[in-house]
Amino acid sequence: MGDDGCSSAVWNEGGPRALRSQGPASLPRLSEKQFAQLEAELAKGPETHGWEDQRWTLSRVETVIGRRFHLTYTIQGVRKLLVRKGWSCQVPARRAVERDDEAVAEWVKGVWPCAEDSRR
Repeated sequence: MGDDGCSSAVWNEGGPRALRSQGPASLPRLSEKQFAQLEAELAKGPETHGWEDQRWTLSRVETVIGRRFHLTYTIQGVRKLLVRKGWSCQVPARRAVERDDEAVAEWVKGVWPCAEDSRR
């Protein structure tokens, strides 16, 4: 085998240490300026971007990145990007006033078992 950069050639030359990870394959793709633009888009709220409620999810942020910057991120990539920039997951401190506990109980008894069975 010649020195074509394949794993076995690297192993033969440097042993196990030569195959160690060199770190991430790419740097974050959104520049600081682009991330500032993303934050401005997020500040406008989800309704501005076509969603009916006021929840930013990783999936929604990923969609905004794709639409605004024409970049593809995975959901985990979005999470890592946001955490790296100081964002954190937020969970409501209290239940929504509109919550209907009876409807939730009916859903858990009637709909959830059907949905769970369909996954199997």
